[in-house]
Amino acid sequence: IKIIYNFTGVMIGMVHALTPLAVMTMLSVMETIDSNLQKAARTLGARGGQAFWRIYFPLSLPGVAAGGLLVFITALGFFITPALLGSGRELMIAQLIIEQVEQLLNWSFAGAIALLLLVTALIVFYFYDRLLGMSTLSGSGGADRSAVKADNPIGRAGQKVGGLFIHLMGWIGDRFGEVWDFIRPVRPDRARTTLSRRVLWISAMSILFFLCAPAFFVVPVSFTSGGFIEWPPVGFSLKWYDNLFESTQWQAAGIRSLVVGIVSALLAMMIGVPAAFVLTRAAIPGRTAVMAALLSPLIIPRILIAVALFYMYAKIGLVGKSIGLVLGHAVLAVPYVVVTVMAVLKNYDYRLDQAAWSLGASKARTLWHITFPLIRAGLLAAFLFAFVTSFDELTIALFVTSGLATTLPKQMWDDALLKVSPTLAAASTCILIFVTSMILLAEFLRRKASRF
Repeated sequence: IKIIYNFTGVMIGMVHALTPLAVMTMLSVMETIDSNLQKAARTLGARGGQAFWRIYFPLSLPGVAAGGLLVFITALGFFITPALLGSGRELMIAQLIIEQVEQLLNWSFAGAIALLLLVTALIVFYFYDRLLGMSTLSGSGGADRSAVKADNPIGRAGQKVGGLFIHLMGWIGDRFGEVWDFIRPVRPDRARTTLSRRVLWISAMSILFFLCAPAFFVVPVSFTSGGFIEWPPVGFSLKWYDNLFESTQWQAAGIRSLVVGIVSALLAMMIGVPAAFVLTRAAIPGRTAVMAALLSPLIIPRILIAVALFYMYAKIGLVGKSIGLVLGHAVLAVPYVVVTVMAVLKNYDYRLDQAAWSLGASKARTLWHITFPLIRAGLLAAFLFAFVTSFDELTIALFVTSGLATTLPKQMWDDALLKVSPTLAAASTCILIFVTSMILLAEFLRRKASRF
């Protein structure tokens, strides 16, 4: 079966790249669902399928919908996977924009395409906001979802369609349960078994294998003694790591990515942390509009942000400047800081601040000596998420660096298009280890902070 340079390969690659985004978006909602609800349903006679579709799925729907929205918006601006795995017939709209800007220099046509893409994204987001409410994107808003649905025709229609769908899936689950009971009747002398946990385990392991399999290909290839990327790798050699660490071009790209990542993460923290405090603690007018503005980099395809920054930087002379790259990366990182810090503040005990105030401490001293020390793990997690967002970003670098300040992702992109040597596999292995370590550390700190 041919799965490269065709539509099948592009779809497999995009699903592989976007699955973690969907999982992480849904996870924050699913973690808040009480597992005792399904147990209670089973004690009342509900089968596993009926309990899932009538109880668990409706409660997890905001996370599922938010994951679907973010995956769709991200896929609109995708170009890396189609460019590497597809052919000329699988051209994505982001590739067309890049071609118009970088090769044909037709900025007007590229701007028109970008505007149409923006309108499409905003229409999709409008319907999402009418159905579930924008606050679900940050993992909040669970209490007011019914009000969001009831105050507009789109929400009421979605509620009816969703109810019919859940009823239908529950009915199908009942029929499957009856068939299974017929095949394996319930006996009083034998414990009733369920396949749900076994099926869930098999599905989870299959998804993990699907996500991790490419790493098992890249890592061995980085140690090949051959001169090309091939499978299985030939022999064993560290020469490609020597090439990587001795190359001044790769070193400059790596150092620039680290510096830009740290500075942009600090800038995102300076913007995102105060915004998260205001949105969590203060009752401000236009809260929804402020939230929409802060989360807009999440709901607008990155290719549009890159094109907009390119047009603006071209007029003020920031194309090819590191400061322009830092500002662009900070724009993308701010939503992750806001969402992470808001999640930490939801579990923060405000009575500690009130106790400090009652003892004469000012709000500034309370913030510095009480609040920040207690949520420092969450703040560090937000910083790491912002840093990883910048460190792994390619789209902004393609447009605003003008080839003068190559970052590590940009260097890898150029190498993948022009050379495709095992040095790329060595660089990918190093980045895989580094980014994975940062994400695991950030998640550990986030969970640690949530206990306060």
